[in-house]
Amino acid sequence: MALSEQEQIRRQKLAELRKLNINPYPAEGFDVDATTASIKSNFEEGKQVNIAGRLMARRIQGKASFAELQDSEGRIQVYFNRDEMCPGEDKTLYNEVYKKLMDIGDFVGIKGELFKTKVGEMTVMVKDMQLLSKSLKPLPLPKTDADGNVHDGFTDPEQRYRQRYADLVVNPHVKEVFKKRTKLYTAMRTFFNDRGYFEVETPILQAIPGGAAAKPFITQHNALGIPLYLRIANELYLKRLIVGGLDGVYEFSKNFRNEGMDRTHNPEFTAMEIYVAYKDYNWMMEFTEQLLEYSAKEVNGTTKATFGEHEIDFKAPYARVTMRDAILEHTGFDINGKSEEELRAAALEMEIEVDETMGKGKLIDEIFGEKCEAKYIQPTFITDYPKSMSPLTKEHRDNPELTERFELIVCGKEVANAYSELNDPIDQRERFEEQMALLDKGDDEAMFIDQDFLRALEYGMPPTAGLGIGMDRLIMYLTNQQSIQEVLFFPQMKPEKKAPEVSEDAKTVLDLLKSAEKIELSALKDQSGLSNKKWDKAIKELTKNELAKVEKTEDGLWVNLI
Repeated sequence: MALSEQEQIRRQKLAELRKLNINPYPAEGFDVDATTASIKSNFEEGKQVNIAGRLMARRIQGKASFAELQDSEGRIQVYFNRDEMCPGEDKTLYNEVYKKLMDIGDFVGIKGELFKTKVGEMTVMVKDMQLLSKSLKPLPLPKTDADGNVHDGFTDPEQRYRQRYADLVVNPHVKEVFKKRTKLYTAMRTFFNDRGYFEVETPILQAIPGGAAAKPFITQHNALGIPLYLRIANELYLKRLIVGGLDGVYEFSKNFRNEGMDRTHNPEFTAMEIYVAYKDYNWMMEFTEQLLEYSAKEVNGTTKATFGEHEIDFKAPYARVTMRDAILEHTGFDINGKSEEELRAAALEMEIEVDETMGKGKLIDEIFGEKCEAKYIQPTFITDYPKSMSPLTKEHRDNPELTERFELIVCGKEVANAYSELNDPIDQRERFEEQMALLDKGDDEAMFIDQDFLRALEYGMPPTAGLGIGMDRLIMYLTNQQSIQEVLFFPQMKPEKKAPEVSEDAKTVLDLLKSAEKIELSALKDQSGLSNKKWDKAIKELTKNELAKVEKTEDGLWVNLI
């Protein structure tokens, strides 16, 4: 592993610390009794405090130094004075350790005394300091010039997601999203627990991937010699518990679906599902409104949230539109009573991409998704889905072609899905068999038959309402994040490409190109200051390693970053 100059210097400092018998990674803890936030909220001149965190800035001036310490709650100024830290003859702790062997990013524990500077800034006077962890890699800190302009900010999304640990340090505002995420979970749990519902856990490794129409991840259990599937949904297990006599159960579950990634999808995601006995989907609509209104207030202090250009209001009640009416309104096509062939022909006429593996349910879903979904910005219940789209849902009490199902759409995306749950074991078996027929046609998202679940239903399940909410997508709306990766600490990423080794001349050209992104070839050559021979070699090196490309346009030759 090639080390940068800074990394080599920090390792040299590490060796020097050890020569001074200072353990750069001590085993013993540090007794913290204050944080940056507690000091600022309850400041008391002369108070003794123990505080710990990272050194994030230093201004060394001979025998004294001002620095900034960052902990999990913010930053505070600290003042290092040689004679305060080292009242005796031995000044090593300040002169050698602090001034020469410590760096930005190091963790330190400080025992000190509070005071205010002449300009009124709350500060910790350092009386004693202990190195708690030596940082060997420089943090990607932004730089601010004399005019206050920020340069080299750690803002590239791919770098931030790959190195979330660095992102949280240098962009501390990112933590606010995850604090609100925790508030959302707490609010939901409180809402459910106050109503007497029971939080449970169900298996992640499952013999049958059930509860949703999705392509699963497959793994192998070596001891049992059988394939297992990562959970795509926990629905069938939660309904088994309703069969077992629990009247209300919920779970925050990690689910896994072997699908593509985009700004609203991650193959690993969190869902909340709740099932309540003796209720139906009409009751669940009101319950969902109350839940989201309460949760929005707990997270943001208001029912309103800004998402991009939209202001969303989660205050109840929400509009209710049937699936049929939504498609009819936005396409002029009535799905009622249409055959699979008629639906496919209509989709093709609307220039929607469909194929022969799609049954009626998928065709209707594609039409709605392509032509209608984006129209619904404020929270809206889309209700009464065709039976072929909903194999786990009870038949509609007024129309046998439909089911008692709703989806909650916000800003053109599904946030919640709910049913009056199908509890007729014979009907359920027939629905599963229809799904198997789709599987045989090539639909790799069709449901399997879960024989044990059917057996559970045969023991009898009371009328039940179920609700599932995509937690990642909901917190996106509550925190105004346009990408699901922003609300996941560690989103799934493509394998990291190892940066190719290039010559110093090529690096010079690449740095110039990064600052411009796109530049005329002749101008880039002039800025590089390289001779013709070195220039030719450098630009060929960059194009060969797919770091840059040269394009011919009407305006001449231009160089772009790849």
